[in-house]
Amino acid sequence: MAASGAVLAACHEALAPAITAGISTGELDAMAEEFIRSHGGVPTFKGFNGFTGSICASVNDEVVHGIPGERVLRDGDIIAVDIGVTLDGWVSDSARTYGVGTITPIAHNLIDVTKAALERGVQACRLGNHIGDIGHAVQSEVEAADFAVVRSLVGHGVGRSMHEEPQVPNYGRPGSGAELQEGWVIAIEPMVNAGDHEVLLGDDGWTISSRDGSLSAHWEHTVAVTADGPRVLTLPAA
Repeated sequence: MAASGAVLAACHEALAPAITAGISTGELDAMAEEFIRSHGGVPTFKGFNGFTGSICASVNDEVVHGIPGERVLRDGDIIAVDIGVTLDGWVSDSARTYGVGTITPIAHNLIDVTKAALERGVQACRLGNHIGDIGHAVQSEVEAADFAVVRSLVGHGVGRSMHEEPQVPNYGRPGSGAELQEGWVIAIEPMVNAGDHEVLLGDDGWTISSRDGSLSAHWEHTVAVTADGPRVLTLPAA
């Protein structure tokens, strides 16, 4: 899974410079697919329940599962790029939110807070802690900034399949839920709205957006629970 995660992290690094005004989400998708396949992997998302993209490209008020296509990015947009890689039968899953050109202060803050919430969640991923400790760490960081955690969508276990047990909500009470076990691998993925936490499903049957139209950000890592603490499998090479 670490090898899969390394390909995924490198894919994000390769895409980042291309995320500029004038590029379409479909072009980013093609770049990602070519990169993943050229490194021996398979795009996990492509064909999953009929999903047509190799990445999820969610722009502005879109929270997750945006279908890449003809949409062209404009200066001031933010875009969450979620990527899954399957390598030798093992899955990794990671998302980042990028600003396009010059973005607003609230967009900057939303991206930074969501990333910080992910980091807080990762640090809670330790033996002796519980699923609720991860959610509480994420929720505390987000709500301190007066943003809202999306409650109807969760992180999850990762392994041979993209979605495995346990579910990992981005809110919770310390000490609640299952106790973390050595060898577990989970995707921690804060999804944060600048406004209310409620979301709605689009007409395409995939894209989930904030109900109030507020900006949304998404950050995600695949994390292993080890005796030495959390091991993030989707970090870029040092």
